Amino acid sequence: MNTIDQINFKDKKALIRVDFNVPLDKDFNITDDKRMRAALPTIQKILRDGGAVILMSHLGRPKGGPDDKYSLKHILSSLSALLGVEVKFAEDCVGEATEKLAASLLPGEVLLLENLRFHAEEEKGDQDFARQLSKLGDVYVNDAFGTAHRAHASTTIVAQFFPDAKYFGYLMAEELKNAEKVDHGADKPFTAIMGGAKVSDKILLIESLLDKVDNLIIGGGMAYTFAKAQGGEIGTSLLEADRMQLCLELLEKAKTKGVNLMLPIDTVIADQFANDAQKSEVDSGKIPNEWMGLDIGPKTVALFSKTIKKSKTVLWNGPMGVFEMANFEQGTRAIAEAVVVATKNGAFSLIGGGDSAAAIAKFGLENEVSYVSTGGGALLEYMEGKELPGVKAITG
Repeated sequence: MNTIDQINFKDKKALIRVDFNVPLDKDFNITDDKRMRAALPTIQKILRDGGAVILMSHLGRPKGGPDDKYSLKHILSSLSALLGVEVKFAEDCVGEATEKLAASLLPGEVLLLENLRFHAEEEKGDQDFARQLSKLGDVYVNDAFGTAHRAHASTTIVAQFFPDAKYFGYLMAEELKNAEKVDHGADKPFTAIMGGAKVSDKILLIESLLDKVDNLIIGGGMAYTFAKAQGGEIGTSLLEADRMQLCLELLEKAKTKGVNLMLPIDTVIADQFANDAQKSEVDSGKIPNEWMGLDIGPKTVALFSKTIKKSKTVLWNGPMGVFEMANFEQGTRAIAEAVVVATKNGAFSLIGGGDSAAAIAKFGLENEVSYVSTGGGALLEYMEGKELPGVKAITG
C-alpha cells in the first residue's frame, strides 16, 4: 500500500485531502472534533519531516457558491490548538491569491483552504478545477476515507496530476486495513448487525454479507418492513412497502446459504414520535394501530446479545432504535455493550461510521471496541464490494 511512510517530506509541500466535515452548533463551535483528531498523525508526520502542509476539505452541503455558515474559517482556531501551530487560512481553495499563499509556505507551516464545495466543479469531478488544486503542492495525500466513495475533484481527479507522488495518509491506510480484515479475513463466528431506517439503504450490503457471515442481526426501522412482509401488524412504524417482497427473498437467501438471520422478537412502542410519548412493549408483528416501534424490546436484546458475545468478528452498522431519544436508546446501548463484551473476549469489532459511530460515542464506548470507522457511506460501499474512486486514484 502506497502510504506516507514511503516518503520523506523535507522541503516538500503536501496537498492533503482531509475530512473536516465536522458538526457545528449555532455559534459555530465544533461539537465533535473526532474527524480532525483522526487526521493529526498524518499532518504531524509531514511537519516532523520538515515539510509544509496544505489542507483541503468540504464542510456541509453548500448550494450555489460561498456561504458563511459553511466556511472552514470556523474550525481554524480549534485546528491550530490541536496542532500546536498557528494555521494560516486561504479565503478560496483555488486562484492566484491562494497559489501565492501556498508558494510562500515554509517548512513546518500549515495552510487550510476554504471549503472545496463552494465551487460546483468539486462535486462534478472537474478536470480543470483539479488541475488548479494540484498547483498548490508537490505531493498529494488522501486521508479522507469518509469521501473515498466520491469521484470528486479533490478526492480522485487531482491524483492524476501527481503520477509519482500520491499516497494514502495514516487514517486512510488504517481504515482500509480494518475493512479488509472484516471483508476477507474474518474469524468465525462472524456476526453482522444491521440497523437504521431503510432496507433499501442496505440491500447491497446485506446481499454481500450473506456470503460471508454466520449471523446477520437486523434491527432498527428496517426490521418493521421485514415484520410486515411476514404478515405482522406494525401500526405506524417505518415501512418500505415496495421492499416487502425483497425482505422475503432475503430471508429465503439466508436460509439457503445457512446464515442465521435474526429479527426482533419484541419491540418498544410509542403513541407518538417523541421522547415523552407513552411507551409499551409488545411482541414483534403485534403493534396496535396508531402506535409505532421505536426500539428493540428486552427479549430481543437478550437474544441478540447472546449471539454477539459468542462472536469472533463483529461488524455493526446502524442503530437498533431512535437512540437520540433517551427513552428509546436502551436497545442500541445494550447492543453496543454486547459488542464491547465480545471485544474483551478477543473478537475483532468494526463499527461502521455514521449513526453507529455517533451511538458508540454517546455511550462512551469508543475505546472499548477494535475500530470505529470515520466513513459510513465509504465503508458500506467497500463492504458491498464496490471499488472506491478515492482508493483507486492512489492504487491505480
